[in-house]
Amino acid sequence: MTTMTAVGASGAVGINSFAAGYDQSPPRPPMDTRQVGLPARGEFVVRDAYVMTMDPALGDFSPGQIHVRNGDIIAVGSEVQAPTAAVIDGRRMIALPGMVDTHWHMWNTVLRSFDGDTAASGYFPRTAAYGKAMMPDDMYQSTRLATAEALYSGITTVHDYCHNVQSRAHAEASIRAFREAGLRGRWSYGWPQGYPDTKIIDLTTLEGIQKDWSSLCGEGLFSLAFGWRGMFRPSGALPPEIYRCEFDAARAMGLPVSVHVGSAESAKGQVGELARQKLLHPDVQLLHALSATEPELKMVADAGSVVSISPRTEMRIGYGLPHLTEILSAGIITGISIDNLVLAGNANFFELLNTARNIEIGRSHDEFKISARRMLELGTIEGARSLGIDKVTGSLKPGKRADLILVSTRSLNLGLVTDPAQMIVEAAQPENVDTVIVDGRILKRNGKLTALPEDEILEGVSASLAGLRRRVGT
Repeated sequence: MTTMTAVGASGAVGINSFAAGYDQSPPRPPMDTRQVGLPARGEFVVRDAYVMTMDPALGDFSPGQIHVRNGDIIAVGSEVQAPTAAVIDGRRMIALPGMVDTHWHMWNTVLRSFDGDTAASGYFPRTAAYGKAMMPDDMYQSTRLATAEALYSGITTVHDYCHNVQSRAHAEASIRAFREAGLRGRWSYGWPQGYPDTKIIDLTTLEGIQKDWSSLCGEGLFSLAFGWRGMFRPSGALPPEIYRCEFDAARAMGLPVSVHVGSAESAKGQVGELARQKLLHPDVQLLHALSATEPELKMVADAGSVVSISPRTEMRIGYGLPHLTEILSAGIITGISIDNLVLAGNANFFELLNTARNIEIGRSHDEFKISARRMLELGTIEGARSLGIDKVTGSLKPGKRADLILVSTRSLNLGLVTDPAQMIVEAAQPENVDTVIVDGRILKRNGKLTALPEDEILEGVSASLAGLRRRVGT
């Protein structure tokens, strides 16, 4: 392995524009503020790893060092002086930014692989029936399981699109699980499952949550957004007085908006209609957008909206194949997402990137259509950019917060080191993730979660599912 840039060969990169790293996040609390149940931040240096910074100016370092203090990345380079810092042995490890998931319905993780083999037991009827029956504790248990799997799998940032807010208590339970995990990201307030398309969602509760957000989100690692139903639902188009009211309310509150649109290849014209209704803006995230044509993608790019694709669930539910290269060619900032575990089954983000890549290679009949490193960009810095937090996370650069993972090559599937980017995308598994660090906190070490109790989580979610089955009658 070789150092890829002149910067890497010259030694450490000092911290620069220190304050600029936090322009896109809520104000941070003082350094002595503690998040209950999470490890304290400290000072440490990762020594002698293969470091993939995912920053084009810095490149890779082999061997490389990463100096972290109180959650800040202080220096990255081939030589870093940190004599008093604790040492994390990075030998035979690949260090890179944590994965960034841009759209995940964490509340329905309790229904993992519960999509049936008939129309009556498919994703939408199942999630609607069980979603309506969920109590606040079910939301907590399900979201908690998802956060644990995210961290175990090397995901450090998540957009939790919570479209089952049955009450304020349901919302707070979901938020609490997200907060306790120590993840970075975004939490989107959505409509309740089973809610009529002719009725405006509870905007008063959303306003209350926004008002109390500083106390609900703890240290401010994740922000509030709006999960909008949009103009189109499986039952048909929503009345303008519904979709307009909800969209305008979110805009008035200054909240980013996410919407499922053009989800299936057959849903032609939906993206263009959003554009014609002037509902595309830089803070609007389009989910799936499989049906978007080249002219529609230009509308998205011109508006500055972003897109998130979820290849595994899009194929599993029969929507079709994502058109990733067309979206990227249009100049649209793009993220990758798990979407849900009802359909996806697991949160293996490496497999997700590989799937997305192979779809594009297969569609184009071109082995070299998109590179493994480009896929890693989409899973890290581009995902962060799509959520508006790329000045904070997504790459390993002095001045950013320390969200990083160490992938061990001490295993049969990774033991023969060739090209690190290819190996991460094509061969890595969650079990290979030795260490996960979010905002300077070590949340997985030596392959084990450090703050979330796995046995307790599994017992809690099992009891939750049993209760749901009784209430639903299955």
